[in-house]
Amino acid sequence: MTMFDTTPRAADLRARLLRFMDEHIYPNEAEFQRQVNTGDRWAHVQLIEDLKPRARAEGLWNLFLPPASDPGGQFGPGLTNLEYAGLCEIMGRVWWAPEVFNCNAPDTGNMEVLARYGTPEQQAQWLTPLLNGEIRSAFSMTEPQVASSDATNIEASIVRDGEEYVVNGRKWWTSGAGDPRCRVSIFMGKTDPHAERHAQQSMILIPLDTPGVKVERMLQVFGYDDAPHGHAEMTFANVRVPVGNMLLGEGRGFEIAQGRLGPGRIHHCMRLVGQAERALELMVRRGAARSAFGKPLAAHQHTRELIAQSRMEIDQARLLTLKAAHMMDTVGNKAARGEIAAIKVVAPNMALRVIDRAIQVYGGEGVCQDTPLPMMYAQARTLRLADGPDIVHSETVAKEELRRQGIDLRSQGARR
Repeated sequence: MTMFDTTPRAADLRARLLRFMDEHIYPNEAEFQRQVNTGDRWAHVQLIEDLKPRARAEGLWNLFLPPASDPGGQFGPGLTNLEYAGLCEIMGRVWWAPEVFNCNAPDTGNMEVLARYGTPEQQAQWLTPLLNGEIRSAFSMTEPQVASSDATNIEASIVRDGEEYVVNGRKWWTSGAGDPRCRVSIFMGKTDPHAERHAQQSMILIPLDTPGVKVERMLQVFGYDDAPHGHAEMTFANVRVPVGNMLLGEGRGFEIAQGRLGPGRIHHCMRLVGQAERALELMVRRGAARSAFGKPLAAHQHTRELIAQSRMEIDQARLLTLKAAHMMDTVGNKAARGEIAAIKVVAPNMALRVIDRAIQVYGGEGVCQDTPLPMMYAQARTLRLADGPDIVHSETVAKEELRRQGIDLRSQGARR
């Protein structure tokens, strides 16, 4: 076996997942859109609710949850990151599919936070219903007034007042807050602005029905609102929550963020590989079925070049994703930060190129609602910013390489 060979249990789950996608996901893409566009766009989609019990009965539930977060295997099969990678790629081929298997962002990241850092009381109140798919959650980190690529810029405040914390701030791109089943958000703010730079921030659990919490508007992504999931701009005005809602402790927010965003980032990359793979399949089918200048598009050298470049780039990105997953499993998320950062740059850019080529082969149909390509493109472009922009991750890769070769820029006066 090579280090990237799949295990028997992952192979079994893969076969079941592929069958489920063929039987229940792909045939229902049009029905999903019909249900979203009928009546209240922000109501839950009944199709997804109907498919969740089927997925759970098939053992295709909470596949993302690693053994460290579910030691007894109570809520999922306890897959490693490497085992999960191929499954996440398959689910990522259809943007709404991960929720059917309770593997959707931001809930996966929030569940891992609660599993790793939550108290037994916090886990009973929020983690268990999330793992059961009974509620949804949100993540409130990014702010409109500061460059959130540097999390230490965050200005929202969390101030202790007796047995409560008082929270004030404005957040946006709070993913998941549009869903009416969203019950809680993990909120990042400053508890001590005078502490050491990376010890100023904390994370706290805020139930969304708390007085002072308000969704100001739902944000669009290139014209898509991502209903009923959505991304909200929210205000938190003198929001009071019990001290027991603090996660891990004051000043530990940056530490939690680093632990949360590592798995979240690689999950995005796994799904992006799936999106690109599907875009390539669409490109090939279109190239074979459509003719121009007396022969199929695929018979033209330029189209074959687009196909070839896409095949090579997808496989390269997949291998880097698998390497990062393998390192997370074997040496830990912190030691794998260079590989996680690298794939977070590579995967969205690769997917954008492949999707763009597919759009070009489709022509006008490729930019309208008759194909999934426009939505795929919008999502891939967003992921060059979400969970940190390209330049921040490129800096991490460069620093890791300098460190690997024994060069310490700090000793030369460079800012860390």
